[in-house]
Amino acid sequence: MKLQPTELHPLVQEYLHELHVLRQLSPHTLKAYRTDLTELQLFAADDSIELLKVGNAQVRRWASRWHAQGKSSRTIARGLSAWRGWYDWLTEKEARRDAQVGRAQVKLSANPVDDVKAPKRLKSLPKALSVEQALALVSQAVHEAKEKKDLESVRDAAIVDLLYSSGLRLSELLGIDVMQSKDRQHESAGWLDWDAAEVTVLGKGGKRRSVPVGAPAMSSLQVWRDLRDSAEYAQQSPALFISATGSRLPPRTVQARLRTLAMRAGLPTHVHPHMMRHSFASHVLQSSQDLRAVQEMLGHASIASTQIYTSLDFQHLAQAYDKAHPRAKAGKG
Repeated sequence: MKLQPTELHPLVQEYLHELHVLRQLSPHTLKAYRTDLTELQLFAADDSIELLKVGNAQVRRWASRWHAQGKSSRTIARGLSAWRGWYDWLTEKEARRDAQVGRAQVKLSANPVDDVKAPKRLKSLPKALSVEQALALVSQAVHEAKEKKDLESVRDAAIVDLLYSSGLRLSELLGIDVMQSKDRQHESAGWLDWDAAEVTVLGKGGKRRSVPVGAPAMSSLQVWRDLRDSAEYAQQSPALFISATGSRLPPRTVQARLRTLAMRAGLPTHVHPHMMRHSFASHVLQSSQDLRAVQEMLGHASIASTQIYTSLDFQHLAQAYDKAHPRAKAGKG
């Protein structure tokens, strides 16, 4: 007859009692131990193996069974830890020769859970917008810029277009100057080459890189530059993106403006600047299949950091792309 979850092995009950009395574990932790040890008991019963005769091969098979059932790596690791702890406790009891089941001494040659590890946790995928969502956000920003024609709206359109066009980090974007300069007072961290349609930024580790800027984004940037240069306070800062007071734009302003734009565009998700970077990487990689080029544009030191984007599934949106970038067609014709 197979064991039921309530019929805990006497040694399991003793172990749980010690965890409660001596180690004073919380009720929540004790419940987790009880659940995991009950599953061990049921696995052994299903395979007609005595708990004290379980071997390493059986433990590996049961861990694989957990994995096949869809349990997370964290849950499997917790379960194996509970099993390992119980068998360690049994080994110590055997060494002291004071553990008995009925009149038979416990005989355990080795901990069967030793060297059994849970599957590696999969890296969580970065959150990215779909192509339709990204285009809707850019379109919303450009539409508001054309309708309102005020400093904030025109600036926001340039920011959103550049973020999606070139995959910049927020710090890189805010470090861009209208043009490169270097003197005693100031040295540009980043700048735009307006003729070459290229942006140079200072990335992580103090490494500079240059990234192309698409024609639509360059158009938005030129509209913004014209409006910026006409402002009386424009000369107060070399920064490309400035506030209404003429100072370099702070990160919080970009984050807040992007969140509001996304809401007005009807996007069902919280949008932040780094999500635009993820979207850029995912969409360009899906279109071009050029992992090295995307790595270079993102400024990743290791290609392993870029490879995570290969796991993002946008195949059902492939027809929305135009080779290297979804916005490429907008600059043609």
